[in-house]
Amino acid sequence: MKRRTTLLMTGLVAAALAAGATHLLRGTAPKRTEGAASHGRTTHVTFLPYVDASQTSVYDMAAAVRHSGVDGFTLGFVTARGGCTPAWDGRDGIDHGPLAARIAALRAAGGTLRVSFGGADGTELASACGSTGELAAAYASVIDRYGLTRVDFDIEGKALSDASATTRRARAVARLQREAKAAGRSLTVSFTLPAMPSGLADGAESVVASAVREGVEVGAVNIMAMDYGPTYTGDMGTYATRAATAAQARVKALLGLSDADAWRALEVTPMIGVNDIEGEVFTLRDAAQLAAFAREKGLGGLSMWSADRDRGCAVAADGGTMEAVSNRCSGVGQRSMAFARALAHSGSVGGA
Repeated sequence: MKRRTTLLMTGLVAAALAAGATHLLRGTAPKRTEGAASHGRTTHVTFLPYVDASQTSVYDMAAAVRHSGVDGFTLGFVTARGGCTPAWDGRDGIDHGPLAARIAALRAAGGTLRVSFGGADGTELASACGSTGELAAAYASVIDRYGLTRVDFDIEGKALSDASATTRRARAVARLQREAKAAGRSLTVSFTLPAMPSGLADGAESVVASAVREGVEVGAVNIMAMDYGPTYTGDMGTYATRAATAAQARVKALLGLSDADAWRALEVTPMIGVNDIEGEVFTLRDAAQLAAFAREKGLGGLSMWSADRDRGCAVAADGGTMEAVSNRCSGVGQRSMAFARALAHSGSVGGA
């Protein structure tokens, strides 16, 4: 998943604002029963949007749970610092005081917490740690620190082609799940992977296949519905549903699931608003389209990158933008938390 400060031309931002004005999971192990979608009924789709866990983020997760229909949040990202040491963004230590207080408030509000290892920046721990035992200990230090029952592994970029890290990660995660089970605890695991409208991106299937081979109970595969490149621009809602449909077929085969269970084991995460790939603008209408598709199919979850961006950018009196599109705003005309409400199915789509 992305962590980026996107600097776009003012013209693109203005176009995105106009487009937006006119027109993101609970990783439970799939059950061997037919889902609601197979009987023509809609179902609740768990919504765990991403929040930047760095100390620069002050996003109020607890308030969002109370007021916008969000089920909880995915905190990203834990990467390696100075070898096999886990750190937020590879910089902030795991004993991150302000973050711990925000997590406590989230849980007090009834929200779910999931932590994601990896992401687009930095070095994933599986590539930095030299052995399965060392890697398992690094993951466990984060799990224990925050009392986690849900973890995610965001594998993209060069990490997809690191075969040794893929095997090491699978073995470490399987070990942690066995230890949790022996202690009477649960540890639900999801993998966040790049996708195209044609399905999982190159290398993504091998991550899931390795996990299955090493004994990991895979709770969910979360596809990143973004960054398709110049060939796919325009209708981002339709591209997201196409990517999900293609990925579901592969998840079904990789995990050996029924059709309904494969939908339940699938999550979709778009990048809301303006991307730094020209032509990729995920609008509020796209969010409503994806949410309706998720309910119809019985998806296991939706997310978004990111909750921190779920607000409009400031606009100057002369109509120009006062703030470049970044991790702090979406770049489309919207009310605060409009994407969260659309994807969480708790409100209507609203403009500026």
